[in-house]
Amino acid sequence: MPDGALGIRYPYPDPPETGKAIEVADGILWMRLPLPMALDHVNVYALDDGDGWTVIDTGFSSAKTKAIWQDLLDGPLAGKPVTRVIVTHHHPDYVGLAGWFVAQGAELHMPRTGWLMARMLVLDAQDRPAPEAITFYERAGMAADELARRKAERPFNFADCVAPLPLGFQRLRDGDTIRIGGRDWDIRMGNGHAPEHATFWSRDDAVVLGGDQLLPSISANLGVYPTEPDADPVGDWMESCQRFQPVARDDQIILGGHKLPFTGLPLRLRQMIDNHHNALDRLVAHLNEPRAAGECFLPLFKRNIGPAEYGLALVEAVAHLNHLHQTGRARRDLRADGAYVFSAVP
Repeated sequence: MPDGALGIRYPYPDPPETGKAIEVADGILWMRLPLPMALDHVNVYALDDGDGWTVIDTGFSSAKTKAIWQDLLDGPLAGKPVTRVIVTHHHPDYVGLAGWFVAQGAELHMPRTGWLMARMLVLDAQDRPAPEAITFYERAGMAADELARRKAERPFNFADCVAPLPLGFQRLRDGDTIRIGGRDWDIRMGNGHAPEHATFWSRDDAVVLGGDQLLPSISANLGVYPTEPDADPVGDWMESCQRFQPVARDDQIILGGHKLPFTGLPLRLRQMIDNHHNALDRLVAHLNEPRAAGECFLPLFKRNIGPAEYGLALVEAVAHLNHLHQTGRARRDLRADGAYVFSAVP
């Protein structure tokens, strides 16, 4: 039977309750932490190392999340210490409590790029958006009312929900092998959603720890930010998906950072690649006249975008336009109002 013929399936149709855990493979516990946003949860995992636990990702740093972790430590984790925390990538719902665990004696393991990004962002607290951020929003064609609001308000800061990171860490490298929970895992780095996003592929059974790189029913946000305004995360993402295809199997259970564990990774990788190719084709058709990123939501997302989603939609629109520009499918010009506008190249 060809890969993907069975479709995408969910061996565990119900998530664990808050403060509880589900054993999804021998010695691997799946837990869920709340997030104060539309995507209202993050999945975290604990792997039994015998004398302690390795925790994969951590949730936001907040009093509520710490209290839930304490319930987990006292309950499903049976009072054994967390001796190691592994962070798949630098986003705050994954790295938020890494420093808190380290302060209690755990070692921190994460990709170098992720550690550098997170440590830099935690230290970069601002009361108002930096001039570079305002220029980025203007270049993206941000709606005037949204731009005015952002200029006047304190921006989101990593330090709001990420505990201070320690000075030292253990680096995770692409191509290395790591021992966790009685298994040897191959480390494979993805890109696009986050630079150097670690995924872990068990050599001993069909388990993959996928973070945000391998999700079943939603697409990871591929955003461009003021830190690298000409980045091409869409190209990086599709390259990563293609690189994972030769090692993806239907029987692997994928333990991702959101939604449910799933099987059917070969099909899912094809879907993720095709979804972005289709979005790019729709966007090219929309660029029959010059348009800025803020004017490209409908062809990309096929729905109206509300205020709560506006920021993520804008940075993803910039990402897709950057990809078209850098692959020669669109031309970029600076409009009189300061926005970059893109036009399809015949």
